[in-house]
Amino acid sequence: MRQVSLESVEAGQVLAKSIYTSDGRTLLNQGVLLTPGMINKLYRIGVTMIYIKDERFDDIKMEDVVSEETRREAISNVANVLQCVQTGKDFDTRTVSKTMGTIVDEIFQQKNVLLNLNDIRTQDNHLFIHSMNVCIMSCVIGMQLGYNTTKLKELALGALLHDVGKVVMPDDPLRKTKEGDHHAWIGFNVLRKKHEVSLATAHIALQHHEHVDGQGEPRAIAGVDIHEYAKIVAITNFYDNLLSEFSTDQPTMTPYEAAEFIMGLAGKRFDHEMVIQFLRSIALYPTGASVLLSTEEVGVVVGQHKGLPSRPIVRVFKESRGQGKYDYDDTEVREVDLGRETTVFIESILK
Repeated sequence: MRQVSLESVEAGQVLAKSIYTSDGRTLLNQGVLLTPGMINKLYRIGVTMIYIKDERFDDIKMEDVVSEETRREAISNVANVLQCVQTGKDFDTRTVSKTMGTIVDEIFQQKNVLLNLNDIRTQDNHLFIHSMNVCIMSCVIGMQLGYNTTKLKELALGALLHDVGKVVMPDDPLRKTKEGDHHAWIGFNVLRKKHEVSLATAHIALQHHEHVDGQGEPRAIAGVDIHEYAKIVAITNFYDNLLSEFSTDQPTMTPYEAAEFIMGLAGKRFDHEMVIQFLRSIALYPTGASVLLSTEEVGVVVGQHKGLPSRPIVRVFKESRGQGKYDYDDTEVREVDLGRETTVFIESILK
């Protein structure tokens, strides 16, 4: 499979990765033959990139730290909780906690795999995809910090529900007349009332917009006053928003650009040690992405190195270019391992 812009998709191509609704149900199954009507529907719901099957990349395996079934279950869980909160109903965290346990178990089994955030976002599911991504990334960082299972589950639950306050009261700078209007306070007050939710977990919702230099919200606390869990989620929340076309905070970035941006904020907005752990966890050039190398060759990322997230393995094809677009010529194929080819660099991710 390979990742392509929806603008370049043609009828008859095969979808390689399923697309889900906000409650975890399948909108389009992988393997479906795309029709003009399906493509138009994807445009309408805000999809910009999808994965398509390509026989030249059939051997590419998307190694996920969490299985597709568990991801779908997590999306469904968070959707149910947020719907209950929005309508003023009570919610049971036991089902969510059980899923968090599964996520933690799966991450332990896949601890040598770099994170590829490759779920397809739509206008309908983007909040839930975001919550799930933040949860998974935070758990991976927690594992690298040596957290035990209890701490990882606390972190996972708080990360999954870090934005719970947004469904009650989305932030509006024009109406925030008092501290309690901030969605972080609202989320904290929702979670702290649940006896089965630890105070540390609830503080993730409260503190994930605080900055280590004291310039954050809602309390402008700094350094050691910010819980370690919240320092982790501050980074993963910000990073995932940078990747999303549905976020209004910043222009959409590629993983590499977002990581560079976060590095520049280490010691100011984010804890320096947490940034280091985060950068060790993510694939800066996701598997399946088309890239332009410094040699002016075009290829597709087909493999990753755990210790070298910016130096993946790229399958290079003889370049052919027409009408401003790159394509691949099957006559010349080779793989460039950027972990070994130290003088070759990725210039950009191609859409």
